[in-house]
Amino acid sequence: MKSPLLSLPGAVAAEGVDEGVAAHYGDLFREQRALADGTGFVDLSHRGVVTVSGADRLSWLHLLLTQHVSELPAGQATEALILSAHGHIEHALYLVDDGETVWAHVEPGTQDALLAYLESMKFFYRVEVADRTADFAVVHLPAGSIAEVPEGVVVRETAYGRDLFLPRADLESYAEKAGPPAGLLAFEALRVEHHRPRLGFETDHRTIPHELGWIGTAVHLQKGCYRGQETVARVQNLGKPPRRLVFLHLDGSEVHLPAHGTDVRLAADGPDGRKIGFVTTSVRHYELGPIALALVKRNVPVDAPLLAGDTAAAQEVVVEP
Repeated sequence: MKSPLLSLPGAVAAEGVDEGVAAHYGDLFREQRALADGTGFVDLSHRGVVTVSGADRLSWLHLLLTQHVSELPAGQATEALILSAHGHIEHALYLVDDGETVWAHVEPGTQDALLAYLESMKFFYRVEVADRTADFAVVHLPAGSIAEVPEGVVVRETAYGRDLFLPRADLESYAEKAGPPAGLLAFEALRVEHHRPRLGFETDHRTIPHELGWIGTAVHLQKGCYRGQETVARVQNLGKPPRRLVFLHLDGSEVHLPAHGTDVRLAADGPDGRKIGFVTTSVRHYELGPIALALVKRNVPVDAPLLAGDTAAAQEVVVEP
């Protein structure tokens, strides 16, 4: 779904899974600074929007999600995962309940599979699930923003800012009043800075929550009764995950950033050494320079210099080994 905000001056379209919104509007670092200062907005209208309504919505979702939501207060934001039977991450949902309906935004293009799963699990519960992507656009306001929120718009407020579920028909008119637009590359740079994982970037077909530090923020350890819970409990109580998320400071002299999936190796082994992980997201940050997130084997020494492809990288611990 192509955003009408791609017609704004300087807009350059994003590619891949983020196709349909702007990667930037001509000045990546200015846009990052604006977001860090609490001004402007980010067009996330390519993300899927799913709602769950009905009297049993919270108790029903509590049985399916990794998060404790049976008593979720109206207006309180949370995030949750849906796991496979083996504990691998399949969906990531960013939720808020408005007192009558649970609103969630999800990764672009994942809403159809999510809806199909939710529909298959309704049974006798009094719930209705719906794909509202065609009607509502997600807009992000950074932390500290004083931009006005239109009356009646559902808001998901977190430490990183506010996500608005804005009627899609109002997107252009709201953009005129919300301050300077910032592209997705600026949003992603701040996400990487804060070590926040993203489904499909930091995850592959076998990623489990412990590897990414999603325990606590998206996985509640004092609840059971959800698919994949046995894996979560076993890793928590008996062992360690096979991989761990790390934050990388990349060599700033390199012209190109290592792409998603680029092999990570120990610098001591050279570019032909044994693969120990892969780059998940790499960005250029307005203060930190080129940085990245990567998923590496748990036993990689935390102080070992690394290579991301041919690029030298120093690591910081995100998930403890």
